[in-house]
Amino acid sequence: MWTSTALPHLTLGLAALSGTLAQSYNDIPDIEVYGQHFFYTNNGSQFYLKGVAYQENYNPNGTSNNDGNTQYTDPLADASKCSRDIPFMKQIFTNVIRVYAVDPTQDHDDCMQQLASNDIYVIADLGEPGTSIDSNNPEWNVALYTRYTAVVDSLSKYKNVIGFFAGNEVVSAQNQTAAAAFVKAAVRDTKGYIKGMNYRNTLGVGYATADVPSRDELAHYFACEPEDGTSTTIDFWGYNVYSWCGDSNYQDSSYGERVDFFQDYPVPVFFAEYGCIEGVEGGPTHRPFTEVPVLYGNMTSVFSGGIVYEWFYSDNHYGLVEVEDNSVSPYPDFTSLRSQLARVTPTITMSSAYTPTNSPPACPSVGGTTWAAVASPLPPAVNPQLCNCEIASLQCTVESDDEDSYADTFDYICGANQDFCSGIAHNATSGDYGALGGCSPKQQLAWVANQYYVNHDSDASACDFNGLAKTQAATTSAGCEALISAAGTDGQGSVPSPTGQQGNAAASSSSKAAAAGTMAAPAFFNYGKAFFAAYVITALVSGVGMFLL
Repeated sequence: MWTSTALPHLTLGLAALSGTLAQSYNDIPDIEVYGQHFFYTNNGSQFYLKGVAYQENYNPNGTSNNDGNTQYTDPLADASKCSRDIPFMKQIFTNVIRVYAVDPTQDHDDCMQQLASNDIYVIADLGEPGTSIDSNNPEWNVALYTRYTAVVDSLSKYKNVIGFFAGNEVVSAQNQTAAAAFVKAAVRDTKGYIKGMNYRNTLGVGYATADVPSRDELAHYFACEPEDGTSTTIDFWGYNVYSWCGDSNYQDSSYGERVDFFQDYPVPVFFAEYGCIEGVEGGPTHRPFTEVPVLYGNMTSVFSGGIVYEWFYSDNHYGLVEVEDNSVSPYPDFTSLRSQLARVTPTITMSSAYTPTNSPPACPSVGGTTWAAVASPLPPAVNPQLCNCEIASLQCTVESDDEDSYADTFDYICGANQDFCSGIAHNATSGDYGALGGCSPKQQLAWVANQYYVNHDSDASACDFNGLAKTQAATTSAGCEALISAAGTDGQGSVPSPTGQQGNAAASSSSKAAAAGTMAAPAFFNYGKAFFAAYVITALVSGVGMFLL
């Protein structure tokens, strides 16, 4: 690799001062989805992603991304790092970066301005370590909704934000397909929130899938639309694919199969990650990127480009550059990528000359050993106000905040009578969902404890549970009556969608700029170190364990 100098930084600074990079995040043309392609809104020309994943020391995988103690570096919060890296990004023709976790409490104006001035757009994942949909214990809850909407709130003003990923590789094994229902609920509610807040209508919400055996069912599931009057479909589909290694080809890499499959897909498809390091002559830093001419050549009728994984070299041996302090040192594959991208000339379609003809696919059916998420209903909308209203209206509530102590009480109450817990059920395979299933662990435990208490003639001894619970004077505040009525006395009713800004309630973050986040709730059958009798897990909750590898 070769060592950088200060010249690129100086060049960027002088250009900005001279006004040649006057474009800001307020006036950069936003990117819209129209049919199977992305287009610039100012002139209608097609937009192809030439991107790079941009996040330091971060594992974005769905299962391994649930440690709330993991800290991360917000890639959009440090202007000096952005000014250091952007000149090198432009050398590889970057027009989009993917960021996996941002801190919504931080100021992103400077970095987003620098990116916009260099015609670089952003696609941001909505989760963070400890606050993302868990592959094995999935749920869609208040903590996640608050986090997701906080990210939307913090980035919505920037016109160089294309959109968001509601999940990344959440389904990475055959026995995790039930988790797709909770991601799709997140897509629905995030899109609903963007619309409800009157944010820019070009902001999209998508999902990034791993190249797994269930990838076809996943693609159909997220693009199908089984519920009239509610938009539950993704706006774009990201495909993390590492099948082209070294000097592979169109056939051996299965790229041709992917083009055939997505030929009739109704929304844009792109490589959300690509750049295999396996079997590369010279080692991981010598990727030849021979797939680039194909991706931006005969695949462009279906695929909209891709995002190389990744910018920063890390312990996983992926990375285009080595960064130390303010020095950027590109590896040989940086040069290879630059050379390959310099030669591509993808065909540009104008939106005025394009008429979408693809329609949503049929939803996959539950059955066999391949698919475990029913298409409809999805998990209900998450409504923080409903949760607060319900808890205030209870006669028996939970006093302890020690979530690790909840397991035995959940086990006891739900084992005594499964109906006590029907209001917090979330079974993606049967489509059985309780109205309180999206509330916090403490709120859910309070709900089931109150069910137990009321059904035991409100005897004081039935509201103790070894000191976890206590009786209270029930109250119903203004605006709560309708919400509580909709949810029903058994918690089996409907959940009205929340109104107003929600994300500003996001408190702490686990980025390095803030304390480790504590707003993530454990999954319903993962409260504490051990939880729930086996029959309750399989009969009542999410059904992820039904299909085994």
